[in-house]
Amino acid sequence: MLQTHYHTQTALRILSPSPIFVPYGKGGNSKSSLTYFLDLLIMREAEGAEKACLLGSLSFTHPNFPNRFIMVNNSSLQKWERLSQKQLDTQFVNALQKGMNCSMFEAMAIKNVVYQVYQPFFDNSGTMKPGQIIFEVVGIENSPKRHLSECKMVSAILTLDAGSSDLDIKKQQGVIGLRRHRLQRIANEALQQGGLLTVEDIANRLLNCGERTVCRDIKALKDQDIVLPLRSTIKDMGKSITHRTLIIKHWLLGLEYSEIARRTNHSVESVANYVDKFKRVICLAKSNHEINTISFLVKVSPALAGEYYNLYKKLQIVQYRKDELDDLVKKNS
Repeated sequence: MLQTHYHTQTALRILSPSPIFVPYGKGGNSKSSLTYFLDLLIMREAEGAEKACLLGSLSFTHPNFPNRFIMVNNSSLQKWERLSQKQLDTQFVNALQKGMNCSMFEAMAIKNVVYQVYQPFFDNSGTMKPGQIIFEVVGIENSPKRHLSECKMVSAILTLDAGSSDLDIKKQQGVIGLRRHRLQRIANEALQQGGLLTVEDIANRLLNCGERTVCRDIKALKDQDIVLPLRSTIKDMGKSITHRTLIIKHWLLGLEYSEIARRTNHSVESVANYVDKFKRVICLAKSNHEINTISFLVKVSPALAGEYYNLYKKLQIVQYRKDELDDLVKKNS
């Protein structure tokens, strides 16, 4: 009783605006949680802590603390625990613990051995895994000029939910980070199976979000030098020109055609075509031609011609690429 009175008096002296967080579920009752809370107040006295937030469903009152505490029901920890319990790995580990009466460590060890032995079979089996769907996508061989109704379609297995790995990403990066991670995954899965997704497919049928949201995500990924293998980028459809500028940027920084093609999900022939048009734009610009004239002669849009020239002026180009461009300009002057 004397110790509790000492805690109470000390807590009264050190109450301040900065919060102290009591871990969710600390203590089994109001008395133990209050004691833990008061101990934290004393430990934080030197830091000037004077106000506390109790996290959880705990509730208590004290005549000396009228309206001095903020009660917050923190259920996020329970949410992640519930979600993790729904994963197959967790269910398998729980079944081992209950059925074989083994520890968590032993159950995890058994699970790892099962993965080592049966992983090749799991990866090569024809059945879909939980979280996957079969989705019809436009085949990569279809020309951009061909109408969608005439295009050959491909059935691709796409992973909408990868289980615990997706949960980890959501914990760390939130909803937006998880959506962008899934966007990259399904776009690459479709490409590997001979298909190309569109913004319409992703927004309206796969991720169930607005098309503008998908476009913002695509732009954010492009700002990180990540080009998604969508139909609009692979087939040069629509108004998007950023992926072409990114390809030229890689070339100016010294990468070879094969490496650029691998990084941007384009063919080597497409990369070479972009670089050739870029060289022609620079040569004509150095000869004092106007943007509209350059656009007409090279057969690119004025916006793309402007992007190319701005990139040439602003980027720190590696010396041998700069020498190559200077030699080309001299030959055509």
